[in-house]
Amino acid sequence: MKNASNFVIVATAIITVLIIGKGILIPFVFALLFWLLTREIRKYIYKIPFTKKFIPTWLSNVLVFTIIILAFSFISKIITKSITNVTASYSKYEPNIGMIINKFNSSLPPDVIESLKSFIGSFNYGSILGSIANNISDVLGNTFLIIIYAVFLLLEESSFAKKLKNIFVNEERYKNIQLLNTKIENSISNYLKLKTFVSLLTGVLSYVILIIVGVDSAIFWAFLIFLLNYIPTIGSLIGTLFPAIFSLIQFGELSPFLIVLFSVGFIQVIVGNIIEPRVFGKSLNLSPLVTIISLALWSQIWGITGMILSVPITVILIIIFSQFEKTRPIAILLSENGDIENIERSKRKKR
Repeated sequence: MKNASNFVIVATAIITVLIIGKGILIPFVFALLFWLLTREIRKYIYKIPFTKKFIPTWLSNVLVFTIIILAFSFISKIITKSITNVTASYSKYEPNIGMIINKFNSSLPPDVIESLKSFIGSFNYGSILGSIANNISDVLGNTFLIIIYAVFLLLEESSFAKKLKNIFVNEERYKNIQLLNTKIENSISNYLKLKTFVSLLTGVLSYVILIIVGVDSAIFWAFLIFLLNYIPTIGSLIGTLFPAIFSLIQFGELSPFLIVLFSVGFIQVIVGNIIEPRVFGKSLNLSPLVTIISLALWSQIWGITGMILSVPITVILIIIFSQFEKTRPIAILLSENGDIENIERSKRKKR
């Protein structure tokens, strides 16, 4: 009973800190991902013959960091402009909603029309679109803070191992902590690398479809599809529906809506059900039920940003829980098949 009450108190305290401190914590989490991305790119640079000999770590960090910042700044400008355009164009096309309903008046039964009007009244597309746009704008607006955090993480990188050694004087404990850090870094880096690849592929192919159909602000919708692809299960569904609904509002015709819906949906199905499983395999070893619960939980704590980060956070929790005897059963429950070493074995096979 005492353990249960302690758990509730600790869990409540953690959730409270996460909610209250999200303005600081969210940029820091993105900075961590930024730092991992820098390390990943640096690994690829050092695979080129003689680069490790002639390019010191600090210089490679500066080069990679500069490239990422320039690319991020360029993308931020495009996306910020696209967000402004899409919100402005939605206001312009919003009157088309009534016209679309009137078109269906003659072909659909009265009760269906009433249900459709009721649904549209309760489903505020513009409000949801604005919320998504605001979340993206908030992340882009925190770019400076994210970069500052990432710079200090890079500066701390060289002395971090020494600090750990001083904290964990026992050699065995120090090696265990190093192994834990390596597992977390490898798992998250692998997830981000592979997920970014499949999300980028989905976004680029969807962009081609949207350009062909003539949907306004195609770059914004492609970026939204790319971003929502990080959200398990429902992300691809939302990423398909939103540009399809917008095309219906924009053109006031059913045919562009159906083209976007089925074409982008087809891309999502092919990438999500054929390409992504081949790329990921069983490397994440996450229970589907746990994935959905994690998605719901983090969406309540950090909104859309929490949904995007839900899988990396769950992977970290599984790895950490698996290292301690008391929390090992929790790691087994969170995993897909109970084999909590599956992640690491998959990594070794891929190497």
